[in-house]
Amino acid sequence: MNNLSNLQEIQNALLAKEITAEDLLYAYLDKVKAEQAALNNFITILEDDALAQAQALDVKIAAGEKMGALAGAVIAVKDNILVKNNLCTAGSKILETYVATYNATVIEKLLAADAIIIGKTNMDELACGSSNQTSYFGEVKNPLNTDCVPGGSSGGSAAAVAAAHCLVALGSDTGGSIRQPASFCGLWGLKGTYGSVSRYGVVAMASSFDQVGPLATNPDDLFKVFSVLQGQDTNDSTTLDYKYNFSDGSKIDVKKLTVGIISEYFEKTGQAALYQNLVKILQAAGVTIKEITLPEADLALAIYYILQPAELSTNLARLDGIRYGYHSPDFEDLNDLYKQNRGQGFGAEIKRRLILGTYVLSAEYYDAYYKKAQQAREYLRSEYRKLFTDIDLLYIPTTLGPAFRLDEKMDPLKMYLEDIFTVSANVLGVPALSLPLPYTAGELPLGAQFMSAWQREDQLEAIANLIYSSFNNHKK
Repeated sequence: MNNLSNLQEIQNALLAKEITAEDLLYAYLDKVKAEQAALNNFITILEDDALAQAQALDVKIAAGEKMGALAGAVIAVKDNILVKNNLCTAGSKILETYVATYNATVIEKLLAADAIIIGKTNMDELACGSSNQTSYFGEVKNPLNTDCVPGGSSGGSAAAVAAAHCLVALGSDTGGSIRQPASFCGLWGLKGTYGSVSRYGVVAMASSFDQVGPLATNPDDLFKVFSVLQGQDTNDSTTLDYKYNFSDGSKIDVKKLTVGIISEYFEKTGQAALYQNLVKILQAAGVTIKEITLPEADLALAIYYILQPAELSTNLARLDGIRYGYHSPDFEDLNDLYKQNRGQGFGAEIKRRLILGTYVLSAEYYDAYYKKAQQAREYLRSEYRKLFTDIDLLYIPTTLGPAFRLDEKMDPLKMYLEDIFTVSANVLGVPALSLPLPYTAGELPLGAQFMSAWQREDQLEAIANLIYSSFNNHKK
């Protein structure tokens, strides 16, 4: 199976009867079982469900029926996405026994497209974190260097793809939680326009920021999966009425694209030459490069860390241990029960953000913090609307540097700064792509990030295909 590197090759092999979907699944399962203990990237393996899905696909192929768009795609999903009749813990003690009663919309779409869902991946608790070290189920290790973090909060999903435990994985991105792990694990990661993918059946963290998206080893698989996930959903009123189709990007003439760059951002990584090399590739392909400045961009991190904890504190009010989840055996009265359930059920990072969120929403400080942050968010959106009339894409680093060590202790403020290049896409709601810059074995990867205007994932696909093709030609 090692020679099947992407979904198209897998589907060709299935149609040619060179492999079966069941054989393909077991090839992945054998690898997961051999390596999962060392990486801790899964919380639950869905072997029985996945086997049933693989066998159903084999029956369909044998009968000569048309395969779904994702037939043969073995996919892992972050454990904040509901899969019916299976645990959905969101990496937290407070949900360690919660069993989903329905499928998230994205799961229904994957199954309708004949994907095979292999398991639920580990994650920072309730999606709060940038290293996958806050999970109640233990830290995840980076398959490229097990002394390092895989990034977060979708670190388990990134580690699963990087370790070849699945073809593609789904993560959720609230402030960079798909793109930052993609950068740390040498993958492609995509956050679509806010509202492009339904959040129905996804454990809410910060509702005006959250977005589900894929991680993959190549842009074809990434955008194929996104095209299946994307679309309006009557169960989610925030979804948008537009449709992205896979290969829309192939219709774009890259010579007509203008990419804005901020050279000082490249300098901040200490690896400016690597990022500038990609600029040269773009220029050689006829892309127009424009140096820009964004003095207002620094607002994004401050806006995010006021609004995100506020929305988190509101969303997590439902997690009280009364109806489901962790229930303390020792309490004196109802108020004490709430305190015990939440005090014992939530980890330190969640408590920190809950306190901050409750503070900024309090009557005394609402106008001073929350209201001003919302006003600043609208201001920033207006500035970027102007920006995207001058350029088509913005190119900046994904992270300040490569994956840091597991034993490298960071105070919360330094950890929050890990999101400095990624949060603006979530604050604005624009689509953003992280792709791996070329690196050699033994080195840790760095990610390059592209943002486009709202609902222009086709431009991201076009630039992704150009860069991927250039990288592959360079290898030859």
